[in-house]
Amino acid sequence: MAARSRIWPLSWFGNGYIAIVRGVPDIAFFLFFVIALDQLFEAIRHKVKCPDWDQAIWQGNDFVVCAAAKLPLGNSPQWVHETYGFFIAVLTFAIVFGAFAGNVLYGAMRAVPQAQIETAEAYGMNARQTFRRILVPQMWVYALPGLSNLWMVLTKATPLLFLLGVEDIVYWARELGGTANPRFTDYPHGDWRMWYFLALLVFYLGLTKISEVFLERLMQRLTHGQATTGGDAQRDAA
Repeated sequence: MAARSRIWPLSWFGNGYIAIVRGVPDIAFFLFFVIALDQLFEAIRHKVKCPDWDQAIWQGNDFVVCAAAKLPLGNSPQWVHETYGFFIAVLTFAIVFGAFAGNVLYGAMRAVPQAQIETAEAYGMNARQTFRRILVPQMWVYALPGLSNLWMVLTKATPLLFLLGVEDIVYWARELGGTANPRFTDYPHGDWRMWYFLALLVFYLGLTKISEVFLERLMQRLTHGQATTGGDAQRDAA
C-alpha cells in the first residue's frame, strides 16, 4: 500500500524497502538485524530505565547499557531467553520476507484490470470502497501463486535461525543423531544422523504436500465466481 501511495514519502519508503531487502543477501540481514534490533530495544529501555546515566552507550565497538535495560535480564529464567530469541527471529523473518511478499502484493494489485476500478467508480464507489470491495478480493487471485512459492521458500529457510541462536528442527536432527550427545542421554550409540535427516526429509515433503492442498483449496475459494481462468473452470465443471 505504501509503494502504491501517491504521497511521495510513503511511496519512496515502500519501494525503497522492497528494493533494498530484495537486493541484499538474506544472510546479511539475519546477521545485521539480530544485533541491530537487540541494541535498539536495549537503547530504548536504557533511556527509560536509567535516565541518570552519564556515559555514552556506544563506546567504540562496545555497546554498554545499565543492567536494568538488558534484554532479557540476567536473572530471567531460561524460557524467557529462548522466547526472546524466538521473537527476534520471527521479527527478522518478517522484515526480510515481508519485502518479497510486499512485491508480490504490489504486482497483484497492478494486475487487477483497470476496467474493474473504472466500473466501480462509475457506480459511485469512493476510493476506499473500491479498494476494499473490488481491488483486494481480485488481488488475491493474482497474489496467491507468488505467496505460495514464498511460503515454500520460507519453510526451507528456517535453518538460518541457527545464526540467531534459535534451535530449529535441523539443529535438533543433527544433535540427536550425533555420537557424542551427553546433553540428552548417556547411552552410547552410533552415528544416527542419516536416519534423523531422512525423517526430516519426510517431514518437509509432508509439510509441502499439506501446504499445496491447502493453497489449492484456498485458490478455488478465491476464484469462485470471478472472471478468471480458475473461475471459468469451476463454472464449466458445475
